[in-house]
Amino acid sequence: MALTVKAIDSLEAKEKNYKTSDGNGLYLLVTKAGAKYWRLKYRIANKEKLMAIGVYPEVSLKEAREVATEARRQIRKGIDPVLDRKVRKQATTDSQANTFKLISEEWFATKKNGWAEDTITRSHGLFENWIYPEFGDLPITEIGAKEVLILLKKAESQKKHEVARRLRSTISQVFRYAIITERCERDPARDLVGALQAQPESNYAAITDPENVARLMVAIDDFDGTFVVKAALYLSALFFCRPGELRSLEWADVDYDNAQIVIPGSRMKMGRDHIIPLASQAIDALKSLEPITRRSKYIFPSARGASRNMSENAVRTALRTLGYTKNQMTAHGFRAMARTLLDEELQFPVDWIEHQLAHAVKDTNGRAYNRTTHLNQRKGMMQSWADFLDELKFKAKNGIKVERNYD
Repeated sequence: MALTVKAIDSLEAKEKNYKTSDGNGLYLLVTKAGAKYWRLKYRIANKEKLMAIGVYPEVSLKEAREVATEARRQIRKGIDPVLDRKVRKQATTDSQANTFKLISEEWFATKKNGWAEDTITRSHGLFENWIYPEFGDLPITEIGAKEVLILLKKAESQKKHEVARRLRSTISQVFRYAIITERCERDPARDLVGALQAQPESNYAAITDPENVARLMVAIDDFDGTFVVKAALYLSALFFCRPGELRSLEWADVDYDNAQIVIPGSRMKMGRDHIIPLASQAIDALKSLEPITRRSKYIFPSARGASRNMSENAVRTALRTLGYTKNQMTAHGFRAMARTLLDEELQFPVDWIEHQLAHAVKDTNGRAYNRTTHLNQRKGMMQSWADFLDELKFKAKNGIKVERNYD
């Protein structure tokens, strides 16, 4: 006779396990501990087999019958329901192991040890803020050019053309890693080369007029934010290195004996060691910072913890606090400021300036300059630059007109 809920509930444990049939191979196994397990006995390919369906009452009588009915339907088609369940479970497991997120994390782990801290932070942000929300949990084999293009167009619609470019490149690298590790067969991001809009040409906003630079230096001197951020603003002007290079400066890079900072090539955009000669003002600024940040390996540690460097937003936010909009001055703008005034006001040779900017300049024979090229001259130039900024600040504070050497 078929089972009923009332009959099942009344079943009690005995000295030994026993079975109670519901018919057509479906039965309830009652253990001597009182547990009740649904089982389906069936034959396929002339072999008797057993299928576990679940535990009562978590799996109700109705649900057990539905599972048994579906299993018998499969058997009639020659499909072993137990084997089919194993295959589906394995497919699900494989799918979860091959999500874009998990594969990208594997790829990221192989790359980040050789990357600069700023590159790691920027790449991590691409994944967390852009890629993962769109298709991070999808199996990589289910992501095609269409899904990638939708993401790229989303970035472009926000006028973030550089982000779109980096997204395509990064996604492509993850796909290539997946191909190498035999998780997929092709890279759909590669199909999208040329699909992005040309990035509008733009320069980083910068102040290059001496009178306005004078006001900027006064504003920095009067900045009432944290001492570390104030020092970062000031040394951005004195060093005019790239913002990421400034934030990742370490105390181990500082060589007081030779009055210079040596940034390893691993943290430089061009991949070559770079020397920043230290003017006396820069040395004073660094020594005033030491009691505050020497506990960290970074000269400019993050406000959230000494184990990482300052956020890319710190100097940018400080400039906004000083009243400068993104169309007036940026953290990167200190480079253009120095490039312009060292040439037009202080009249230093462009080669010296370009080398101090760590640009890919070459000599007359086409050879790339090494880090020590024009080093003695650049030491004098960096001191003159610091003195010039001090002079501008002094004039602005004392109402002295700032004259220009050019018109």
